Amino acid sequence: MEEKRHSKRFHVKMELEISSLFKQDNVKVDNIHAPIEVMDISRNGIGFQSASVLPSNYYFNSKIQLGDSDSCLYTVVKIVRKQAMEDNIYFYGCEFVGMPSVLDYIFDEFEEKLKEL
Repeated sequence: MEEKRHSKRFHVKMELEISSLFKQDNVKVDNIHAPIEVMDISRNGIGFQSASVLPSNYYFNSKIQLGDSDSCLYTVVKIVRKQAMEDNIYFYGCEFVGMPSVLDYIFDEFEEKLKEL
């Protein structure tokens, strides 16, 4: 199978909660409170699973802290695909939107720490 990813993915275990979703045309969905479990992360986006049914092409704000680093990513995430799994769980593929490349150092530091383990 041909690899189509633009950057290396790192497996992580991270719990987040989506409280609201929005689209660019001022459509907003509030009070979602959807717990998600982030499974992997790359410079371009995240993959997560959730029991909540979330719509594609919607955005949410996130604060992501990699490992025990003091560095946090505050970024907008766009849901680009959804795949049904077993036991009413869905896997979502998402991309970071508008994250400047100057923040790539956070991923470089995270990768170095993983190599030390």
